Amino acid sequence: MRPAPLMLQGLIEHMDNFMATELQTKERKRDAFQFSVFSMGSKLVISLVLVFDLIAFGLAIAAEQRRSTATVVADNEKNYTYCVYDSDIATWFGVGALLFLFLSQVLVMSATKCFCCGSAIRPGGSRSCALILFFVCWLTFLIAEASLLAGAVRNAYHTRYRTLFFVDPPTCQTVRRGVFAAGAAFIFFTTILTELYYITFSKAQNTMNPSYDKNNIGMGTY
Repeated sequence: MRPAPLMLQGLIEHMDNFMATELQTKERKRDAFQFSVFSMGSKLVISLVLVFDLIAFGLAIAAEQRRSTATVVADNEKNYTYCVYDSDIATWFGVGALLFLFLSQVLVMSATKCFCCGSAIRPGGSRSCALILFFVCWLTFLIAEASLLAGAVRNAYHTRYRTLFFVDPPTCQTVRRGVFAAGAAFIFFTTILTELYYITFSKAQNTMNPSYDKNNIGMGTY
């Protein structure tokens, strides 16, 4: 029959091992739950970004198709000639595309904490790729925004002056063909690069704790 102190020591060690195993099981479940929540959040971010970018792309294409046109007409007495413009709907399409693209970029940068303000990121190829995509997607984003803004401003500008009927007619200023189309093209590039940036960032981000070392679980002696 074993002495009482040894039996008590074995019982204590057994209880310690049991509690350690239970604690690690709870931590694994917690990490699995956090990972599943993170995955759901990632899918939601990707879906919202894609929807915003598709709306921006569609509005940019619509703005290109509905650019303002102008015609030179004369007044009733035929003393002056001036420019008459049609609808300015392309301006609002361009502004809408600009805003939706801006919201998409803000959403991604908020989710990734602008790459450098969040939690630690595992070093490796994914982090390097995410960093490159971060700068490139910002470059294409700024070009797209500049194109849309320039197109919207130019489309909203109307030639106001008039000339005498017997003088050369006024030059009616309109937005050039392809300005909104360039914005739509860079929206497309931004969409692809932003999605790739977010995916590679998610892979590189240290979202889960390191794997547990099973050798740390002590075995009691009897």
